[in-house]
Amino acid sequence: MMIKICGITNKADAFTAVEAGADALGFVLWPRSKRFVSLEAAERIVEGLPSAVARVSVLVNPSREEVEQSLASGAFTTLQFHGDETPDFCAAWRGQAKVWKAFRVTVAASLRDAMAGFCASRSDATTFSVVDAVLLDSYSPASRGGTGQTFDWSLAREAKKFGKPVILSGGLTPANVREAVAIAQPDGVDVSSGVEMAPGRKDHEKIREFIRNAKAAITT
Repeated sequence: MMIKICGITNKADAFTAVEAGADALGFVLWPRSKRFVSLEAAERIVEGLPSAVARVSVLVNPSREEVEQSLASGAFTTLQFHGDETPDFCAAWRGQAKVWKAFRVTVAASLRDAMAGFCASRSDATTFSVVDAVLLDSYSPASRGGTGQTFDWSLAREAKKFGKPVILSGGLTPANVREAVAIAQPDGVDVSSGVEMAPGRKDHEKIREFIRNAKAAITT
């Protein structure tokens, strides 16, 4: 199971997460986020990271130019689209990086509506073939992510019916990640606010505890 620490804004947090066993780090390039990091800062942070660690560019309704700049920097291996991007927009970057599409949900109906909306803009049966993974996050009218709110984790199992790896996000903490993994049976977990002292500043002991508990959940 993949473990991602998101909302990284500095080198100390990045290297602590990697040393603790994180498989992926997320960098939020959306200026309206409390965890925003500039492209230039992200480039500096990832210097020296092991090549095996996925470096995820988190984008919300970006322009093509913004995605191109993100890829041209060489800092990222994965694009995480966290807005209302269409399948065709997601498909445009296949082969240049891995592509993850986030869906914000609360209950089963919202999951169906979100995924149906994504499918509605593509008429063929290959809609979800354009992404490498689906990320499920909690819906909030006030924020695109990092809210600390949870949702019905069992929905992750329903999302697997679309045939793609499912990454569970939204309100995960060191205290609840074991239960979340047991219920959702995800292919990955993603945490941001649950291991923070303040937005964009990670608590290193919480990072270590989260990763320990997530790994323990896999073996139980």
